[in-house]
Amino acid sequence: MTFEEAYAQFLKEQLKDASGRRIEMLSKDMTAEKKLFKEILWPAFKTFKGFKLQYELVTFTGITIFVDIFYVPLGIAFESEGFVAHSENITRDRFDFERFRVRTIANKGYIYYPFTWDEMNKKPDKCRTSLFELLGILHSLNRQELNVYERAVLQFAAYINRPIRISDVMQCIGKGEVFSRKVLKGLYSKSMIVPLKPDKKRNHAYILAGSGTSNLVNI
Repeated sequence: MTFEEAYAQFLKEQLKDASGRRIEMLSKDMTAEKKLFKEILWPAFKTFKGFKLQYELVTFTGITIFVDIFYVPLGIAFESEGFVAHSENITRDRFDFERFRVRTIANKGYIYYPFTWDEMNKKPDKCRTSLFELLGILHSLNRQELNVYERAVLQFAAYINRPIRISDVMQCIGKGEVFSRKVLKGLYSKSMIVPLKPDKKRNHAYILAGSGTSNLVNI
């Protein structure tokens, strides 16, 4: 399924599950949100599972605010910001409200992660690199009983977003082949990585547990 087909299906499902003002928000121009998905989120996650468009949050004063794209499993609030809408023509009251939105997201314990239109348009690779770095950090923070080398490898695997070989791991942690293999096998024993093809007797490729197939670990 192509991105266009998958996104169309995703948007249809979001509208089907929406109610109240969220339907109105989803019916508006979604060009910026679609671009954020196409340039950054889709290449990283390879799925729309876990995402919600125009996610509703209620502030402590009872005001409903909406997050452009929310990733439920990790609590990340992704926003697409245009320079004109957020800088050139913004009023003081609107500026204050935008800061209030950011504080509300933080108070809920979520991560506020904005991208500008120009960034997505001109520097999508850097945007993706930034996201992979965040995912690597979150993977390591969410894992218990990991040593410093295992955390480093998990973060590196999420960061580079390409197959990682034993030579890469050796360079990453500054250790020899035997030690590096022990680190990878330790991650497997702790269910941090899983075989890409679990039906095989000998596994040479692994993926980060729960990450899909975008980040491979070859050993």
